[in-house]
Amino acid sequence: MPDDIPVTINFPHAEPPAHGEVTQVADGILWARLPLPMVLNHVNIYILDDGDGWTVVDAGIDTPTARQIWESLLSGPLAGKPVRRVVLTHHHPDHVGLVGWFQQRGAELVTTRTAWLFARMLTLDEQETAPEQTLDFYARAGMDAARLDQRRTERPFNFSDSVHPMPVGFTRIQQDDKIRIGGRDWDIHIGDGHAPEHATLWSGDLILAGDQIIPGISSNIGVYATEPDADPLGEWIESCQRLSDLATPRHLALPGHKLPFTGVPARLRQLIDNHENALRRLLDFVAVPRRAPECFPLLFKRTIDDATFGLALAETVAHLNHLWHNGAVTRELAEDGAWIWTAR
Repeated sequence: MPDDIPVTINFPHAEPPAHGEVTQVADGILWARLPLPMVLNHVNIYILDDGDGWTVVDAGIDTPTARQIWESLLSGPLAGKPVRRVVLTHHHPDHVGLVGWFQQRGAELVTTRTAWLFARMLTLDEQETAPEQTLDFYARAGMDAARLDQRRTERPFNFSDSVHPMPVGFTRIQQDDKIRIGGRDWDIHIGDGHAPEHATLWSGDLILAGDQIIPGISSNIGVYATEPDADPLGEWIESCQRLSDLATPRHLALPGHKLPFTGVPARLRQLIDNHENALRRLLDFVAVPRRAPECFPLLFKRTIDDATFGLALAETVAHLNHLWHNGAVTRELAEDGAWIWTAR
């Protein structure tokens, strides 16, 4: 991708469809939107016409409201043909939540192996209290004692709270596969960083982008207790660079959140630059030894409250881990068990 790409990001549709309604974004492709009970309060759904049925791309979170909206869609603009297939871009609850609900109605699930394994494993792994390994991770990440005590006693978030049970069985897609949906042949290109083995689908000037390419906001890049030394930010930057080689200004990206947009090369450049600039600021900041939460004001433009603390901590550790893997910082355990990060 050339370095002089102008920032020309445009939105063909000024407003999203109302709940229970659809907007046509390309020939044979409908766009619907479902609400989410969180700060990012919506997820986009794309529905492709296969002639004798529909293929749904992502399914939304499993809540009574989301089910009610789906029922309105199925009896309204989608009436007369069944949902025969669900393509899942990645395993996060706002995308996989109602996949099992469609599977139990006879739909085929198409996704990457890692997305299916993560989703099914986490749905089955119900916990009433946080495991010690998770609490140890929080302590090393620098969570304060009051929040740590709260997480020690309260019931943690469980996938099963918002993800419908998933039957055994799926159809695998992987890098360089092709799949025919809605009268088009789609190339599969895999991204990483926001979610492992995240599928994006490319056909002509269209991209089913999931959360790999979103306008206006950067997808959360986080480190968690499942893999505390991971470098998802390195994987994210590599994915954005690799997808940049495929993108043209003509591409219409259909993202998992916000509005469909053109100007994908410019957006990918922004996503890379945003993180690389943050890494430079962070490296200067840890010239003095720091705990991860001390870095929040440097990385985030908003106040971090209880609702956003966990995501902010996960993303901060991701940036620090990236610097650590690249040899730019050292880390040492303090007496309270938290990592102290220092520039070399």
